[in-house]
Amino acid sequence: MMKLKKADTIVILDFGGQYTHLIARRIREFSVYSEILSHDVSLDRLKTLEPKGVILSGGPSSVFDESAPKISDNFFEYCTAGEIPVLGICYGLQLIAHEFGNKVVSSLDREYGKVLLRVKDKSDLFEGLSDEETIWMSHGDKVESLIGEFEIMGTSDNCPIAAFKNSSKKLYGIQFHPEVHHTENGTLILRNFVFKICKCEPNWQMDDFIESSVNDLKERIGSSGVIMAVSGGVDSSVAATLIHEAVGDQLHCIFVDNGLLRKDEVIEVQELFKKHLHFKHFYTVDASELFLGRLKGIIDPEEKRRIIGHAFIEVFEKKAEELEKEFGNIKFLGQGTIAPDRIESGATSRASAVIKSHHNLTLPEKMKLQVIEPLMYLYKDEVRLVGKKLGLPNVLITRHPFPGPSLAIRIVGAVTPEKLRILREADAIVVVCSISTHQVCWCDGRLTNLQQHDPSSHR
Repeated sequence: MMKLKKADTIVILDFGGQYTHLIARRIREFSVYSEILSHDVSLDRLKTLEPKGVILSGGPSSVFDESAPKISDNFFEYCTAGEIPVLGICYGLQLIAHEFGNKVVSSLDREYGKVLLRVKDKSDLFEGLSDEETIWMSHGDKVESLIGEFEIMGTSDNCPIAAFKNSSKKLYGIQFHPEVHHTENGTLILRNFVFKICKCEPNWQMDDFIESSVNDLKERIGSSGVIMAVSGGVDSSVAATLIHEAVGDQLHCIFVDNGLLRKDEVIEVQELFKKHLHFKHFYTVDASELFLGRLKGIIDPEEKRRIIGHAFIEVFEKKAEELEKEFGNIKFLGQGTIAPDRIESGATSRASAVIKSHHNLTLPEKMKLQVIEPLMYLYKDEVRLVGKKLGLPNVLITRHPFPGPSLAIRIVGAVTPEKLRILREADAIVVVCSISTHQVCWCDGRLTNLQQHDPSSHR
């Protein structure tokens, strides 16, 4: 795991909440490093990050459910002993309350949507808030009463304890979601937790990320060779550039024509690498027959992703064997995996639902190559910023996204040559329209600039 040197860190424990990734994004926007971990992460793993604070996410479960996600044993003892503040959001609030003997009950009425919060305590977490604040609720259970040193910080009509704190143990809980924009001052609340309570410094900087990544890659790769899966997109191009900064010509970039690409994609990617990424080793592999053969008759999108992911690995390992004859040991496979890929694939927590399985995370159990993913903790805007700092041109940084499963997933049902042909032409129209500096229309079999076109000619 790569971490910025000297970067203050907020850890987010994921209990399956639909907004968990937004919490991480908000904190990164403060120039503070945040990382999402599974709710039951071991204390040993947590300690390696030396967190300045921990946030417990929301989630769909009830603390009374037999299968409800639990926190690791001794988690609260570890945080209390180390004076590490903990903020529980929604389910996280209920979990804190339940763990410390406060009364949590199942509410007869679910509370969902915009609600008015009456602020009772404007210290620390709620500093700078008004007496009443618009917040966003989404919960069933609620905290009914508190014991000991727990104090009420805010209430709503349906929730007598919408926020609480335990100052001596540095525990905070809010029943609402500050990470969504519907909570009007949610960003201020998160800022208060990160800076006023956790005492973080805004030292998550991309220059430091680049330096740390390059050093880590040098140490891990050593003198071995690396095959890098490239698509011409920003993620794989930035990852390839980072690896090249670390090990130079030990990098071998492989672009696979899987028969599922956009119109003229092969020519365009080859030209991009030739013009802008002057790596010594770049190869195009035509594996269209392999991919199309494996996909024949396959309808389910998840199965398509699995087949495509496994086929890519087969191609890379075969190419690695060929290259080893000339260059020696090829040990690693570089991928442009980023944080949203892992989140959508359910890789950050066992409590999270799978939105869709990304092909670069749907890998065979037995692989000869070891996977390297230098961007796996970054979000897309951060990847683009790294690309700019590495000197990549805008044509690469802002290139129209095109995930690895390509047109196979956009095709509903089985993939056929005719469906691919039609979709390629349709996709080309959409891409041209989306990147044009002027509005365009499709008329008489060609694209026309609307500023030079008579709309009365439309039929």
